[in-house]
Amino acid sequence: MKFDVNILTPNLLDAPDLIRAAEDVGFDCLWTSETQHDPFLPLALAAEHTTRIHLGTAIAVAFARSPTVIAQTAWDLQSASRGRFILGLGTQVKAHIERRFGMTWDAPAPRLREMILALRALWRAWQGDGAINFRGEFYKITLMTPFFNPGPIEHPDIPIFIAGVNEHLCRVAGEVCQGFHVHPFHTVEYIRQIVLPNIAAGAALANRTRADLELSSTLFVATDDAEREAVRAQIAFYASTPSYKAILDVHGWGEINKQLGRLAARQRWDEMPALVSDELLNAVAIVAPLEEIPARIHARYAGVLDRVALYLPFLIDEADKWRVWVRAFRTDRGLTSA
Repeated sequence: MKFDVNILTPNLLDAPDLIRAAEDVGFDCLWTSETQHDPFLPLALAAEHTTRIHLGTAIAVAFARSPTVIAQTAWDLQSASRGRFILGLGTQVKAHIERRFGMTWDAPAPRLREMILALRALWRAWQGDGAINFRGEFYKITLMTPFFNPGPIEHPDIPIFIAGVNEHLCRVAGEVCQGFHVHPFHTVEYIRQIVLPNIAAGAALANRTRADLELSSTLFVATDDAEREAVRAQIAFYASTPSYKAILDVHGWGEINKQLGRLAARQRWDEMPALVSDELLNAVAIVAPLEEIPARIHARYAGVLDRVALYLPFLIDEADKWRVWVRAFRTDRGLTSA
């Protein structure tokens, strides 16, 4: 099991110091996300200022970009990082694709699957003779002149992870990806009942197995009363979203999604955490004293997840604390990093 880290870089000028500190702590992979800032730009700096740590997006919004744009960015980052880049993609939801990005929304799982096939077709063309003739339902890419061909690189095999919640994207991951980002709002039972069987079903379509891809997730942890209530509020936010109802349904808690959704629609945010019971809180988050967290992570996720990170941004002035966590995660439980 690998121990990764998520970083937030509001100012790119601060990114190099933050990134170097993360590598020094000993994390296995550094992930960026697409929220208020572009997820790829910090990784260009990370490629320059690190030598060991892997670098990935968790996630970049796939449908905000064309396959060729994503392929070119990933190609450059893979080359600059000397083979340490992981391309993490997600669909987002219809409202954000149409109203925030001004793009079109259509059949997310089939479209993302086809985008991944298009990315690989482009990479094969650039690593080979440049010829491409990709014709799908959603994308057609048939032109690649030498002037626009970036040419071969030393490490052309770029791992692709996708994020998802429901069964369709799990199957896509199993069939055509090297990894799957499990949403932070999850339970182990949901992973066992929904994620793993559907990944296996997708993998079977391509004569693959679960062992052919990694499962990664960011984990909610709470070590004191203040953190517990902050996590409860975050769970309430996610649990109010219709897209995440499947996670609650596994436990028979689907009605909570409707109740929270009604409060969210009225913007009654302060009332929402009260609907998150301790049972739900403890199913989603690891609530324990600080010194017990590494062992609790191992006990809950060994054999379920291959990589974990904490739902906390990495800060330079907390590097010593994180270093203790990484050491405890690896040595106290006999865990090693690949």
